[in-house]
Amino acid sequence: MRILGVDPALTITGYGIVDFQRSSPQLLEAGIIKTSAKQLLSQRLSKIFRGITDLISETKPDVMVLEKLFAHYHHPTTSYLLGHARGVIYLAAAEAGVPVVEYAATRIKKAIAGNGMASKYQVQRMVANLLNLKKLPEYLDVTDALALAIAHSNIIKFKL
Repeated sequence: MRILGVDPALTITGYGIVDFQRSSPQLLEAGIIKTSAKQLLSQRLSKIFRGITDLISETKPDVMVLEKLFAHYHHPTTSYLLGHARGVIYLAAAEAGVPVVEYAATRIKKAIAGNGMASKYQVQRMVANLLNLKKLPEYLDVTDALALAIAHSNIIKFKL
């Protein structure tokens, strides 16, 4: 199974594609789609949409995994801006016929580190260990995306 994990955001959207065909997970590609606050919202969303569309076309994932939206009532604007980015990512998946699944952050952390309250650093170290990476990813957004892909595999394999 080829899984595309996406950590959506308006400024930096992280992604990671992991192939689980072999005995151990194989990292195929990971990176970011970066936009600038100086661009119009429509331009930023278009760049994210095109980036995800191209990624899906090139790598042909079986499924895409996103983190469930967590909205804090103190920051409603952040939630709806993130919703825009998530919307174009969902659209790219729908147009390519790729199913999308979502998990809460605590479920991802539990599937990766064994603790739903694990720190970002713990998750980052576990992701690097599971994928045999020689160095940690530069962006936490990439680590989060890879964690989503690995967690989905663990959740379906071990029925967590």
